[in-house]
Amino acid sequence: MERRYVGWSILFCWLGIVCVRADEKSAREDPKFTNKLAHESSPYLLQHAHNPVNWYPWGPEAFEKAKKEGKLVFISIGYSSCHWCHVMEKESFADEDVAKLMNDWFVCIKVDREERPDIDRIYMTALETLSQHGGWPLSMFLTAEGKPIVGGTYWPREDKEIEGEKVRGFKTLLKVIHEYAKDHPKELLEQADKLAEATQHNLAGALRGIALIDLKHDLIAAVVDGFKEQFDPVYGGFGSAERKFKGTKFPSPPGLVLLQAEAERTKSDEVAGMVTLTLDRMANGGIYDHLGGGFHRYSTERTWTVPHFEKMLYDNAQLAEVYAQAFRTTKKPQYKRVLQETLAFVAREMTSPEGAFYSALDADADGEEGLFYVWTEKDIDAVLGEKPDADLFKKVYDIDGPVNFESKYHILVLPKALAEVSKDRKMTVEQLETKLAPLRKKLFDARSKRPRPFLDTKVLTAWNGEMIAGYAAAGQVLGDKSYLDAAGKAAEFILKNLRSKEGRLLRTYGARPGEKAESRLNAYLDDYAYFVHGLLNLHDATKDVRWLDEAKILTDQMIEHYGDKSGGFFYTSNDHEKLFARSKDQNDGAQPSGNSLAARNLTRLWIKTGDDKYRAAAEKTFKAFAGALKTNPTGLPAMAEALGLYLDASKK
Repeated sequence: MERRYVGWSILFCWLGIVCVRADEKSAREDPKFTNKLAHESSPYLLQHAHNPVNWYPWGPEAFEKAKKEGKLVFISIGYSSCHWCHVMEKESFADEDVAKLMNDWFVCIKVDREERPDIDRIYMTALETLSQHGGWPLSMFLTAEGKPIVGGTYWPREDKEIEGEKVRGFKTLLKVIHEYAKDHPKELLEQADKLAEATQHNLAGALRGIALIDLKHDLIAAVVDGFKEQFDPVYGGFGSAERKFKGTKFPSPPGLVLLQAEAERTKSDEVAGMVTLTLDRMANGGIYDHLGGGFHRYSTERTWTVPHFEKMLYDNAQLAEVYAQAFRTTKKPQYKRVLQETLAFVAREMTSPEGAFYSALDADADGEEGLFYVWTEKDIDAVLGEKPDADLFKKVYDIDGPVNFESKYHILVLPKALAEVSKDRKMTVEQLETKLAPLRKKLFDARSKRPRPFLDTKVLTAWNGEMIAGYAAAGQVLGDKSYLDAAGKAAEFILKNLRSKEGRLLRTYGARPGEKAESRLNAYLDDYAYFVHGLLNLHDATKDVRWLDEAKILTDQMIEHYGDKSGGFFYTSNDHEKLFARSKDQNDGAQPSGNSLAARNLTRLWIKTGDDKYRAAAEKTFKAFAGALKTNPTGLPAMAEALGLYLDASKK
């Protein structure tokens, strides 16, 4: 996606587009308007239902209006727990002057990327094709046929100077793009055609042909070596050693799962140590919620101290599996505690009465990021009282040191693991926990009275599949039937409520205002791959053949409707809405790609059933991705882990 085009450079120079983040916030005005999003079920779209912008949901109505009125389309893609989506909404979309420009000159579409990842994926690729940094909100201008012209992420409402550079604001950009479309319609359409073609090219990526590469453990070893080069030997996790690991740091569960598998297969103390250090540092850091359990999205810096405070179901689902596996192999009490606390958080705050799992908790509360989770020393004293309880807690969780957030707040961290603290205090870990547990409970209860972060109650098939897998893994490792019951209840919910009349999976479940909840939208590859992964974990843990039978039925549907004759799977089905491009994911990110997990599921089904059609489909997928695995090893850790499972099974 590094190709540059002269025409795009000229257009960007002419538009003066630079993407930045805000350093200011404006108050939300009382809603006085209602647009077409008011009939949607997505909590994110409903957040914008009373903007003065005449938002449309994605669909033919908006594009037909654009064609009829000769307008361009402006599309804004985000999600409910996205901080900068909220900032742009407050600054621009809730502003009547900005809304008038948008309504007069453009047809405006809002998209929830969690409901429509296919749309997000295509236009994010288009943005990256323009050599722009990706992110959310994703903001793009399109032709009335849906072809991308130019875009960015967050833009401030007004022109402003940031670090000595003048940045055009959103109001100016609206005017400039409108005038460019009016004065240069032919050039604009040519730009859109070129960008659409290049986006299609980049979505095909390395999979345009099948590389003749042998499927061997050497491919997997190269991925592990790549992670060794990126490993932070002080704080764990992965980044750039050349940059001294500056910048954001993500948990990267797909990479950790691979390293766990390879450490066990090769008996490598070095690889096992990479995983252990990472899990220990994460569990002790501010990325972990020491009062309520569960993990925040990522760390904004090297040490895992200052997180981006949103909590996503998919992060906690995957990390539940990782910590369950870590406890299985090490028996470290800390891993068991983190696993139990994380699942307690999911059960308490992210589980519907019917047993399905909600999507996300916002980072913001009362308009301020992290406000729900942070403390002042005065806050601690007010809840815990005077010595010795307050002193003990402040010492253990580093409240007696310098503030670590926004120059005025403390994020709870463990500078020393509880095992070390107990040794220093000449007591057992159990004795220390007996003292700390009631103190944490007092603070948790006090925190619960604060304004709460927004809860996105969408039920997504894919993410529920991951959480089912996490609960099943925990139940199996800990021998806890209640976890298996929770996993089974969620699986039953998906099978009953998120299938079409033909028995195929659907993507999302939720209620429009004033209506009963319902399922909608064709499933994506992720929905099949992640949910089957959950069913297979349930079968591992319970031996109930029903879960295996359902996994086979859904996998056969996936092969029929998503399969590519050259190997692997498309992101959308063969009867999905036709967009200007069809993607085929080829990278593992915060979550494994649908292709990586599909390959793993196929391998597991082959092992469980002995049916050679699953082995053949898995092998074909591995061969389709072997080239990408060789040229960009750390980009496909989940595919590498699946390949290791396949190669080991092939030897038997």
